[in-house]
Amino acid sequence: YGGMGLDFSYNIAVAEELGNIRCGGIPMAIGVQAGMATPALTRFGSHELKKQFLVPTIAGDFVACLGVSEPGAGSDVASIKTTAVRKGDEYVINGGKMWITSGSQADWMCLLANTTEGPPHKNKSLICLPMNLPGIHVAKKIDKLGMRSSDTAQIFFEDVRVPCKNLIGEEGKGFTYQMLQFQEERLWGVATALTPMETIIQETIEYTRQRKVFGQPVLHNQTVHFRLAELATEVELLRSLLHRAVALYVKGNDVTKFASMAKLKAGRLTREVTDSCLQFWGGMGFTSEVLVSRFYRDLRLMSIGGGSDETMLSIICKYMDAFPRK
Repeated sequence: YGGMGLDFSYNIAVAEELGNIRCGGIPMAIGVQAGMATPALTRFGSHELKKQFLVPTIAGDFVACLGVSEPGAGSDVASIKTTAVRKGDEYVINGGKMWITSGSQADWMCLLANTTEGPPHKNKSLICLPMNLPGIHVAKKIDKLGMRSSDTAQIFFEDVRVPCKNLIGEEGKGFTYQMLQFQEERLWGVATALTPMETIIQETIEYTRQRKVFGQPVLHNQTVHFRLAELATEVELLRSLLHRAVALYVKGNDVTKFASMAKLKAGRLTREVTDSCLQFWGGMGFTSEVLVSRFYRDLRLMSIGGGSDETMLSIICKYMDAFPRK
């Protein structure tokens, strides 16, 4: 369908390289296109759907977005309220989505909606939704703490009609499909954070080597250079976990536990690295002129977007059989 037919490890190689971009918003937008809004379509969509939506998305002619989160349902995907009711050969969609990356400019949305009244894990479906249909209202572009170059929208649906043939895979399998998409999304997110953390550590070494306090470079203080060594070690450990998870995933394994562990660690480590390094920059670190302050804001999303730290912990506990049973 216009791609190179390479395995998922190449996505991760690209994601690590995109970390060289000196902001978080651009790698995230590309990630939505390549690893968040399209995996389910690629794996389960009909040939006709792939021709209509996947081909122009891969070519870069279409911008894709993922419609999962809502004002009352972010990490708790099962609680979404948006409905797609089948009427004849169409779905009629009502509800709304929140925090939609690329939502203001998207040509189509991979929409998760309730298509039946059944149990919350079996009543959802994924639908390819063209964003130019009547009844779709992009309410606002959200003003955010970080990722400020990224277009993040709130969107409402009022009696939006879409052909039933736009259903991805089987009706009622949307929750399962989305959980599979989350594996790739979380691994991509981890990969895009590695290079920025390395860059921040290296720039902090260079800055603290030339910045003098009390007659000596800041870097010469053992508490500074030891801390930077600790952080660099943590980044390498995270890289090893990521690469292990990706290798298993390419072989067809369920890596939900490892992807969740990597995502959890990435969210916490990005906060640790940016906070520690910003401190060593002193007053300069509190300005908007330096990269460390930008990534301090941008990478804070890592612990929230794509499933919060707390959601990752719950998933890990379930795989350890340590989660309280109902």
